[in-house]
Amino acid sequence: MRQRALMTILLGASMLSAPAIAQTLRVALASEPTAVDPHYHDLTPNNALALHIFDHLVRQDEKQALQPGLATSWENDGKNRWTFKLRQGVKFSNGQPFGAQDVVFTFCRTLKNETKVSGSFADITGNFAKVETPDANTLVIETKTPEPLLPTLLSGLPILSASIVQHGDITYDVEKNCGVTGPWPTVNNFNDGSMAIGTGPYKLKSYVRGSAIELERNPNYWGEAEPWASVRFLPVTNAGPRLAGLLAGDYDVIESPAARDLNRIKGDKRFAHVITPSTRIIYFQLDVDRDDSPFVKASDGKNPLKDARVRKAMSLAIDRDAIAKRIMDGAAEPAYQFLPTGMFGTLATPAKIPYDPTAAKKLLAEAGYPNGFQLTLSATNDRYINDSQITQAVAQYLTQIGIKAEVDAMTRAIYFPRRAKKEFSVALGGWGSNTGEASSFLRQWPPTPNEDKTIGGSNYGGYKNDEYDKVIRAAISTLDDKKREELLQQAMTIVLADGAFIPLHFESGIWAGKADLKITGRADQFTLAMSVKPAK
Repeated sequence: MRQRALMTILLGASMLSAPAIAQTLRVALASEPTAVDPHYHDLTPNNALALHIFDHLVRQDEKQALQPGLATSWENDGKNRWTFKLRQGVKFSNGQPFGAQDVVFTFCRTLKNETKVSGSFADITGNFAKVETPDANTLVIETKTPEPLLPTLLSGLPILSASIVQHGDITYDVEKNCGVTGPWPTVNNFNDGSMAIGTGPYKLKSYVRGSAIELERNPNYWGEAEPWASVRFLPVTNAGPRLAGLLAGDYDVIESPAARDLNRIKGDKRFAHVITPSTRIIYFQLDVDRDDSPFVKASDGKNPLKDARVRKAMSLAIDRDAIAKRIMDGAAEPAYQFLPTGMFGTLATPAKIPYDPTAAKKLLAEAGYPNGFQLTLSATNDRYINDSQITQAVAQYLTQIGIKAEVDAMTRAIYFPRRAKKEFSVALGGWGSNTGEASSFLRQWPPTPNEDKTIGGSNYGGYKNDEYDKVIRAAISTLDDKKREELLQQAMTIVLADGAFIPLHFESGIWAGKADLKITGRADQFTLAMSVKPAK
């Protein structure tokens, strides 16, 4: 089967520079980016910041539909070969022209990034067998295994300028350092601004961790000029001060206001808000591999999380409806699989996970733990909406069935590196599908990691199921949509039955701002200055 995804864009009046408003947009963030380096960590706050400074070959709009970016069209030969035609006349913020060698350099850097956290995009490029550049405006990628979603995956990979390093001829030859003769960039080179060179609508002015991120309009930007001369992102992790700052006029836009606080602005004509459903699943990942797990203590000296009955008991102990209504104030939907029902690869009618503490206690007794055991739930306190409150609630539910659960909540800057080192027994997670299909979660978290780390890069709990691995590997390399969907549904069924990942709910994205601004909510929960326009 020959797949084609040819897309073009007209560069007429819409691409002319619009009148610019000499104004600073002030945005209060609930979760601060941990780095300017766009390849440092594949996190929503980091990826959102990167979109201001860097472009991608392919873009996603607010509904996650694909749009041309630095590539104007792409085509697949029905097998392993993709051809991308690159946009001409584009310049980086330092004035250097954009071309195919910059894309090749970017791919290489994801595999040569020694300061990254976890896989961070190497799961995409690790599947590249060959990358060729027939000319400066053409890119040909041959993958090791068929990758039906390559354009979608590349919509999340920010493109760097090869001019930031010393190099000879740039080629996709990783063993020979791809032609790079100087040192590879580190996270600090981007944070200090020296290598934060992109083709995006803004360029970095300053990055002060814990204080502010300042951007200024990129005069070399190839697209329509943004209305804001500068943008100032300020980290305000507590919802109360974020809302207070908006009411006081200190901020123009805030992300993730507490749903319960929206009543304070609903009747105030000075302000407006938007709630947008997202694909972000909030869940717990369990250490099901180690006999001696660091934050589990049972009377028999074993790790109870290795027992599927214990995992099911934990899931049955959680009242998802109550969490969605009381803690999330209705800005969430209980989750019974890892992507909202109706999206590609999901189960049409997933079995509802009931709140049944009686059945949970019975399962614990059958597993040999009638008196429960001790357990610590590890979580962020500044990443997901109400993350620490959710974890506290789950701990209380587990305590009610005899599992003496404690909570260790910490800032995400500490949490994510520790989780990547597998230091937790039960870890809170949040994952938004950047592909719009179930494979996004199913290929990243449950599989046994392969040698290239293109799948299973976030399998911190050591989950392993040979049948699952067989099915998901077949699914992600199947170009036929109908067959791939059936395989993804099989994979979903297997991982749900094993219970190594306990789904909780799907978040909604919430933004509030001044009434004279129009805010477009995004399904990926990105907070972008480009999504804020003057209302008139």
